[in-house]
Amino acid sequence: MDVLIHLFVGLHIIGIASLLGGFLTQMKAMGQGTARFVPAMLHGALTMLVTGVVLVGLNQADDQSVNNIKIGVKLALLIVILGLVYVQRDEETVDKRLFGLVGALTTANIFIAVLWT
Repeated sequence: MDVLIHLFVGLHIIGIASLLGGFLTQMKAMGQGTARFVPAMLHGALTMLVTGVVLVGLNQADDQSVNNIKIGVKLALLIVILGLVYVQRDEETVDKRLFGLVGALTTANIFIAVLWT
């Protein structure tokens, strides 16, 4: 079971890297007002959602404790991120504030995962 959990943790990290990497590649464009949500951001958010749900299930099946409040907060942030990216995915440019919000929520999600024990 540990190998399976570690596999999904790795996939979850790949998802967050895709979401954050897509954001970071658009930072210069954000400064110019031409930023857009790239497909990597949508795919990364979806990967995080699927692997996160699987990880919660695997950890509970393995009788490990799961902090449901932490998972709920992370899920809420991810749903907001996913909704914003999905709705604006076909737009040629995205408002700076909206794009910055997605970056801030993504960063907050990372820090919640790492620092909330």
